[in-house]
Amino acid sequence: MSELIQLTHLKRKAVVYIRQSTPHQVVSNQESLRLQYALSQRARDLGWHEADIDVIDADLGLSGASAAHRSGFQELVGRVGLSEVGIILSIDVTRLARNCSDWYPLLDICGLRGCLIADRDGVYDPGSANGRLLLGLKGTISELELHTIRSRLTAGLIAKAQRGELAVTLPVGLVRDPCGVVLKDPDTAVQDRLGLVFELFLKLRSIAKVMRMLNARDLDLPRRDRHGELHWARATVSAVAAILKNPAYAGAFVYGRTRMRDPSPDSRPSAKAKVARPLEEWRIVVKDRYPAYIDWPTYEKIRSIVSDNRAEYMRTKTRGIPRDGDLLLHGIVWCGRCGHKMYVRYKGGGEYVCNHLRTHSGLPTCQHIRAEAVDAAVAEAFLSALAPAELDALSRARRAQSKVDSALRANAEREVERKRYAAALAQRQYNRVDPDNRLVAAELERRWESALMEVRAAEAALAEQSAQQPTAHMAMDKAFTGKVVALAGRLPQIWADPATTDAHRKSLLRCLVDKVVLDRTPESALVRIVWRGGAVTELDIKMRVTAIAKLARGAEMRVRLLELAKAGVPDDEIARVLTTEGHRSAHCADKVLPVTVQRIRLAEGIKAPPSCRRWNHDPSYLSTTALAAKLGIPVNWLYVQIRKKRLLIDPQPTGAYLFPDTSVVLEGVRNLRNHVIGELDLRICQPDNGGYQHG
Repeated sequence: MSELIQLTHLKRKAVVYIRQSTPHQVVSNQESLRLQYALSQRARDLGWHEADIDVIDADLGLSGASAAHRSGFQELVGRVGLSEVGIILSIDVTRLARNCSDWYPLLDICGLRGCLIADRDGVYDPGSANGRLLLGLKGTISELELHTIRSRLTAGLIAKAQRGELAVTLPVGLVRDPCGVVLKDPDTAVQDRLGLVFELFLKLRSIAKVMRMLNARDLDLPRRDRHGELHWARATVSAVAAILKNPAYAGAFVYGRTRMRDPSPDSRPSAKAKVARPLEEWRIVVKDRYPAYIDWPTYEKIRSIVSDNRAEYMRTKTRGIPRDGDLLLHGIVWCGRCGHKMYVRYKGGGEYVCNHLRTHSGLPTCQHIRAEAVDAAVAEAFLSALAPAELDALSRARRAQSKVDSALRANAEREVERKRYAAALAQRQYNRVDPDNRLVAAELERRWESALMEVRAAEAALAEQSAQQPTAHMAMDKAFTGKVVALAGRLPQIWADPATTDAHRKSLLRCLVDKVVLDRTPESALVRIVWRGGAVTELDIKMRVTAIAKLARGAEMRVRLLELAKAGVPDDEIARVLTTEGHRSAHCADKVLPVTVQRIRLAEGIKAPPSCRRWNHDPSYLSTTALAAKLGIPVNWLYVQIRKKRLLIDPQPTGAYLFPDTSVVLEGVRNLRNHVIGELDLRICQPDNGGYQHG
């Protein structure tokens, strides 16, 4: 050994490298630490002075599997490369590195710079063949040993996890007794509050809405602090989501819910982070292992709702939570051409737009469809489909609302009881304190007053909630059933009620409709409604177009319209005829408008037929002008006779006079003209309806 240590080595530093694998070993295995720090004495025995001995212990609590996080090892390699180190001392060379990719570069540098390596078995020269062989074997065995230890530990952990016996951290609401058996938290307030969270979510179907309702009712959530102690805190979105997503509340032991995400090429090696796995990729699931707050199908339903509420249209193809906005199919409408999801655009009256190809590939917009007619047709189909089940849905909704109201009231009572206990505890602590110890007494008095104020606030909230809800439970007797039957059929009125929000309409629609596929044709929109369960309904909705030429029968309608216009048919009559023949206007889906006829006629230079400015009457009656012309007498003579009451006749509502075109009437007027008779009464000959038709 003395021959190996030469003067050149003694002129350089002796470095003692100290490392323990885990923080637990640093605390518990103190004897190993003493042996490692004692290597300084061995360096002195080998000939180094006290001032030339350095100790590197920056890697305590770090594993030797990698050198990426060990600053002490990196410092050691750097100093060896600068020829500052003559010998490296470690209790075992495996303390230096347990990875050959880190171990052999160290041997190369030590051999190049003439640095020795010593452990409790001896001193080695990495520059010699024998020394490199021995150190290389020790490094390889160390790496294999690490792999063997890790494999053995992992196999034992997986075996326990497959049996559901692995002791993992339990969420709030579940506790482990001294025997290791998992039980529900004996605090009924905790149990009721967790049950309320699940009931509210199944009703509101939104994590944020559950959080807002709990905070509006001043109902805190049970949490665990960093020491594992139970405390109550204001509800947050993350806290509610953690409760809803934890499978332990469904009675299942789960191992492997997360995985390590690989860092991007431009990130640091330490940028790895855990990401959640999908439910179907969980490694181990042992059901019915813990006492459950909900069953497993309910848990899967909650997970699907939470996943569906995430509005990641293009990546996860989810629908998103129903939001405010007039467009009914927001989040559930798909393009029938390219198969991508369609966005909503409220500019210009609201429409559904498929611009995925334009955004990602620079191609033209696939299609855009006006939403008003599509929404109306889908809503009508939804109400028609829901009408038979409306009574049953109303009954289920009432039962669900009653259950939620009861849970809210019970939790409010538990909250009052918990805060009363906290106030009583604060009072007992204040009563035990020495009155002369004013500093402690003042603080305890302040805590007591704060607890009393919280009690009064909780009692006021409970009283307000009790006033809003009837305390007596209404039984489903015959009278109530009759009222429910009387309410059946009111869903269309509720749907159209201004008090019903757009979000509520969308939530109702999603109960039955899975998605809606749209495809625009030149004059209509093809709508395919995919219902829950797989049933499909197809609709053909006539849409507004910009010109008559874009209609399938536009040219035919134009020819027919001009034919009727040249024949002298009025515009309104032409519109009626074209409508009966199945034609339509560009801006009207079900009929031809007279203004459409007028525009086409004027564009062709066809004048409108002269319109009748008088009232048309029954052909069996004669006007005063027609009667005078037929008898060859002056018209004024007829009016003079009527004014002098010699010709008795009642005027029509328009003020005109009508004479029956009969031989008796004509002969009577001649006799009056020739003074054969002095008076002619025609009042009994008037038509029942006046004989007039508006022309």
